Amino acid sequence: MNKSERIVACVLAAAFCVPAIAVAQSPFDGTWHTDLGKAKLSPKPNVFYLSQGWYHCVSCSPSYDVKADGTDQPVTGQAYDTVSVSEVDPKSISVTTKKAGKAVFEQTRSVSADGKVLTVKTTSHPMNSDQPITTEVTAKLAGVAPAGVHATSGSWVIDKLKESDNGLDMTLKTSGDEITMTEPTGESYTAKLDGTDAPYKGSYNTDTVSVKKIDAHTLEETDKRGGQVIEVDKMTVAGNKLTVVATNKLTDRTSTYVATKK
Repeated sequence: MNKSERIVACVLAAAFCVPAIAVAQSPFDGTWHTDLGKAKLSPKPNVFYLSQGWYHCVSCSPSYDVKADGTDQPVTGQAYDTVSVSEVDPKSISVTTKKAGKAVFEQTRSVSADGKVLTVKTTSHPMNSDQPITTEVTAKLAGVAPAGVHATSGSWVIDKLKESDNGLDMTLKTSGDEITMTEPTGESYTAKLDGTDAPYKGSYNTDTVSVKKIDAHTLEETDKRGGQVIEVDKMTVAGNKLTVVATNKLTDRTSTYVATKK
């Protein structure tokens, strides 16, 4: 996600030492904390409905239909390979996804009394960490609520997003023509800054990544799963502020996030 030009500081020879030269640090280097209060979230709605014992994820890419009987149902093309959906009560449902039998996330979705606000509470389980990430999303109903289906059904536009701190930090470190990214959740990669693919470790969603240096203050990261591009992030740094324009290529949603160097 960035590039750092390292200059040799001190060279020891048999009988002399060359004076140290200042090291040029990349503006991307450091630990960045995302402020979700400054995020500009995509206005494109998330669409799903539960009807007659079936759950239909219309806006998922690819979309899918599964029995909503609380059992693990197979799906393809997702970061998970099974999903279970069950009705908790007339105004709430639960959703759990798994990968190879391990929970990826557990979620409850509840609609307000007037049916216009959806609250989604999620506990995500990182691949390489025993510390879960908790997220709470509120979304507003777009258009008219559909009739004859569960109350949580409809087209929902995310309004607010809160997340536990362990999901909001990212550390970047450049060395020569490479950049390393690490997160408290165990996700990491080291990639060349020339746009070539590199392994992305510790993620259910991403397995390879490429990073390209656009200029001294701009990087473009491309995330892939199974060879398919799933997201492109354009990162621009200005002083202690990092702006990330994230475009999900599967769902055609673009959101902007702002992080501050700690």
